Amino acid sequence: MTWYTALVLAAAAERLAELVVARRNTRWSLARGGVESGRGHYPAMVALHTALLAGCLAEVHLADRPFPPVVGWAMVAAVVAAQALRWWCIRTLGPRWNTRVIVVPGLPRVTGGPYRWLSHPNYVAVAAEGLALPLVHGAWVTALVFTTLNTALMAVRIRCEDEALDRLPAVDARA
Repeated sequence: MTWYTALVLAAAAERLAELVVARRNTRWSLARGGVESGRGHYPAMVALHTALLAGCLAEVHLADRPFPPVVGWAMVAAVVAAQALRWWCIRTLGPRWNTRVIVVPGLPRVTGGPYRWLSHPNYVAVAAEGLALPLVHGAWVTALVFTTLNTALMAVRIRCEDEALDRLPAVDARA
């Protein structure tokens, strides 16, 4: 169970690294006239993602969930794949990537990298991680609760993001 705690703490450290990047990118976007949308749902998103990490540890420790080897190792692979996709998104969007919805007027919509195939690949990574990270060590309640709440939150978030992005010109800006 110690290695699982380390895995969850590594996911938390990754989230903190994202926040450092997001803060830098927020400054970049705002300096270029960026407009933020969806401030109202952002605190709920932060709380849900924090609860995911806490829930993983709490459920595994308090309910004494076992490590299911076949499912567990498959879920470790899914967590790694989700992180790779997330950082591909971050790299592709460059200074435009953010944990907030901030659009810089005049910049074209990015259509390179994973955005060639999906409108919101970062949310695929979030959904995959939110399901896989708890299931690495059998925390199925956390996986179920996070996935249910995240689905509702993503409906709001994606609608907000699409409305903001619809104001951008449709030009290929491959990274």
